[in-house]
Amino acid sequence: MYETFKAQIELIAKLEAELQPVFAFIEKTALTNQGRVLQAFRDLQVDETCFAESTGYGYNDLGREKLDKLYARVFGAEAAIVRPHFVSGTHAIACALYGVLKPGDTLLSLTGRPYDTLRKALGLSGSLSGCLADLQIGYREADFIAGWDEADLDRLLTPETAVVLLQRSRGYQARRALLIEDIANIVRAVKARRPDIIVFVDNCYGEFVQELEPCHVGADLIAGSLIKNPGAGLAAGGGYIAGKVGLVEKAAWRLTAPGLGVDLGAMGPHKRLFYQGLFLAPHQVSQALKGMVLAAALFARAGYEVSPKPREKRGDIVQSIRLEDAEKVKRFCRAVQAASPVDSYVEPFPAPMPGYEDEIIMAAGTFIQGASSEFSADAPLRPPYDVFLQGGLTYEHIKLALAEVYARLQGDTA
Repeated sequence: MYETFKAQIELIAKLEAELQPVFAFIEKTALTNQGRVLQAFRDLQVDETCFAESTGYGYNDLGREKLDKLYARVFGAEAAIVRPHFVSGTHAIACALYGVLKPGDTLLSLTGRPYDTLRKALGLSGSLSGCLADLQIGYREADFIAGWDEADLDRLLTPETAVVLLQRSRGYQARRALLIEDIANIVRAVKARRPDIIVFVDNCYGEFVQELEPCHVGADLIAGSLIKNPGAGLAAGGGYIAGKVGLVEKAAWRLTAPGLGVDLGAMGPHKRLFYQGLFLAPHQVSQALKGMVLAAALFARAGYEVSPKPREKRGDIVQSIRLEDAEKVKRFCRAVQAASPVDSYVEPFPAPMPGYEDEIIMAAGTFIQGASSEFSADAPLRPPYDVFLQGGLTYEHIKLALAEVYARLQGDTA
């Protein structure tokens, strides 16, 4: 493979030399985050007994309880629930929202329209039985990414507003990801007007990208998926919710049942991988970030519009590349699949997928099905035909894969 794409790898080497200051910043962030994670492991005295399998109801699972405390400590929260029973990040987010909202409340998104898979749960894509709209919970949205002023917030925060939703990552939108600084500013402004409002952050794709997490800067509740950043490619599924203790408990009641909450849930054989994934996550995220910076530089050089730009500050591990052509999107994703360690012989095609409004093409030759902590790409087949690249367990794999994707997209190889 190295010899086949030698010219592209030589081009990449030149770009790497120019990107060293950016890489150094990413490595410094990883060191800070690794220090916080390591200290949490030491403070909580994690030992081998934490990894023991639990069955049945999962009563008195000390390893599960310590894992919850570990996530809370790492993410700057009072409490957390970490479970394999969350089927996706969307499931964890939905449990959090359904737990803290009640009929008559309004959910206000300040980052525009949420990610496709969440829209049905909110009632934005048809009023499904049991969705928030069906439960008489209102919804409003505004886009605070490009900028906002005090009058905007005064107008949007109605007496019915109970929860403010911030989606940290870009989803399938052209907007940039939220930075921790953005989250801190919005939290301060909301709390200055309405201290009672819950600020909830969809933290997917954003964990360990910066030195702080949303709860460190005042967010009340966060949620995410373990097959993204915090699982580091080891967690086979699951999700987490973290934040204020009373809010986490309400969210846990939606996962289990009111009155059961965090006290039940057999963990099976998952705990060791959850612990180990969290420990490795700061490093794995840094590998993905370096790979996405390289991708931005490489495809910008080829004349494509990229977001973020190579030297732009990042809030998530996603790299958007505007291809402006449906066939190029397919070619790009097929090249990503071909450069993967698993299912490299499979050719992805656009298809309808549960939770999405358009046909989606997904390239994920991953050890964990659909894990976007691993090198993968996906795109909705709709103008302006942006493709979204993310993840990567090792920088070396990302580098080799980008050489092949670049060559195939440029038509430099069969």
